[in-house]
Amino acid sequence: QVQFVESGGGVVQPGGSLRLSCTGSRIDFSAYAMGWYRQAPGKDRELVARISPGQGDNTDYTDSVKGRFTISRVNPKNTVYLQMDSVKPEDPAVYYCHTMRNYQNYWGQGTRVTVSS
Repeated sequence: QVQFVESGGGVVQPGGSLRLSCTGSRIDFSAYAMGWYRQAPGKDRELVARISPGQGDNTDYTDSVKGRFTISRVNPKNTVYLQMDSVKPEDPAVYYCHTMRNYQNYWGQGTRVTVSS
């Protein structure tokens, strides 16, 4: 069964940085686009960033994180990262990694990011 495990969440000060990781198993990781989503309390889950399959030459970001967050992947490690810089008070949420394979969605369990001074 395909599985993703996120890590790296925690408490960060406004303006600080955090790096999230998501490691997959039982999947041909390099063959699939990967995405990071987030869900804040009372809000819908939203796409934050995504990266193309293979070498990840193409990336896309939601406007609110452009220039602050960077998505990347290391296929031999079956891992996708989300580097969060210049964190803002509106960034707290549970962050999930995601992919779709054969029209089925796969999610990790999420990692919580809290912004506090």
